[in-house]
Amino acid sequence: MVDTLHITGKTRLYAIIGDPIAQVRSPEVFTARFAAAGIDAVLIPAHVPADRFDAIVPALLALGNLDGLLVTVPFKARMVPFATRLGETSQVVGAINALRREPDDSWTADMFDGKGFVNGARRKGVRLEGRSVLLFGAGGAGSAVAYALAEAGVRAICIVDPMQDRSGHLVARLQRAFPECSFETRNRQTTFDMIVNASPVGMSPEDGLPGEIGALRAGTIVGDVVITENPTALIRHGGAHGCICITGRDMHAGQLDVLMAFFGADRQPGGSGGDPARVTVKAG
Repeated sequence: MVDTLHITGKTRLYAIIGDPIAQVRSPEVFTARFAAAGIDAVLIPAHVPADRFDAIVPALLALGNLDGLLVTVPFKARMVPFATRLGETSQVVGAINALRREPDDSWTADMFDGKGFVNGARRKGVRLEGRSVLLFGAGGAGSAVAYALAEAGVRAICIVDPMQDRSGHLVARLQRAFPECSFETRNRQTTFDMIVNASPVGMSPEDGLPGEIGALRAGTIVGDVVITENPTALIRHGGAHGCICITGRDMHAGQLDVLMAFFGADRQPGGSGGDPARVTVKAG
């Protein structure tokens, strides 16, 4: 096993970028996974101020020993033009949360938040097929979650976002990709089988609910992609009504294996180390 404290000039780098960045758990989680696999690599947090994003990202990608990048709020859509090629999910939702360097120094990217959320739900025994979903947020995470839920077989998704144009464009793209699922941007129902927050609401401790969620029943599934030390207001509300809750930590854990595969880190023969992102794994 690689000693995570023993970093040398040969150690390969991965980074996660965001603004803010202090809330992320990926550095400790991925660095531990690299070490367990015998891979000489670490993942570091990189605070990229939003007003300097366009200047910093090209320089970051030019680092010769950077093999992969994770992307968090608020850059999942802004990062798309920096990818050489996009996976299927990212092409539809217009956002990415991971990039890997290929042997020719190009960058392949895709979006895994939705897969992580669905995996997190299934790990808690949730059956998604046939559910009606109220989803708050049409940004990068919300788009990915909507895509993954439709792919998993939910029957209807209402996407609520303060930017009506953004939710409208997303619904149009998703409807083309999943004609068997019903999409809308206006909440015309009083109850849903599943409530999901994929907006930034909840990142601050004083935040309340992301919007009008209607009545909750014990069978309602409640999810929140926001990762916090303490449960968000939505998760607390769902728990008080006896709902099964999927947290941001559940989503994070649900995409870990998928991201490791995307980076190629699960393909090292015998866990012998090497450059994980140099293994070409098809995105999407």
